[in-house]
Amino acid sequence: MKLTGKIWKFGDNIDTDVIIPARYLNTIDPVELASHCMEDANPEFAGNVGEGDIIVGGANFGCGSSREHAPIAIKGAGVSCVVAEYFARIFYRNAFNMGLPILECPDAAKEAETGDILSVNLAEGTIRNETKGKTYTAAPVPPFMRELIDAGGLMAYTMKNLKG
Repeated sequence: MKLTGKIWKFGDNIDTDVIIPARYLNTIDPVELASHCMEDANPEFAGNVGEGDIIVGGANFGCGSSREHAPIAIKGAGVSCVVAEYFARIFYRNAFNMGLPILECPDAAKEAETGDILSVNLAEGTIRNETKGKTYTAAPVPPFMRELIDAGGLMAYTMKNLKG
């Protein structure tokens, strides 16, 4: 799976309260959550993010509470992938459970800038900053995790396999 999109860059320690503020946790509707995604970090994000755009974060992206609302909001906003230096472990798991592709790559995250165009190949673990003409290597997303993403998350994957 290859994803290409414009970068929205965020810094270190972007916690789940920044991704989707607690005042909006009264819903699990992806469209409603998306309308408030990242609003405390960048009030322009939700209104301007494009389908397929990519979030790039620094160290410890998704730290804080274990809410699934954070990857739901990001995915609902149309973001195709998140690349970060590294993710908080609970966010890492929740992202795959919700069908949101993520990759850890410190060099790509540090060198990326808002507005750059990034191409990501999940199976190969390659990240190419098309704007800068530079390619980075991350650990490829394992086949089972790609199956979760393709199915739309763990629940959809489970339902599909229960039906045979």
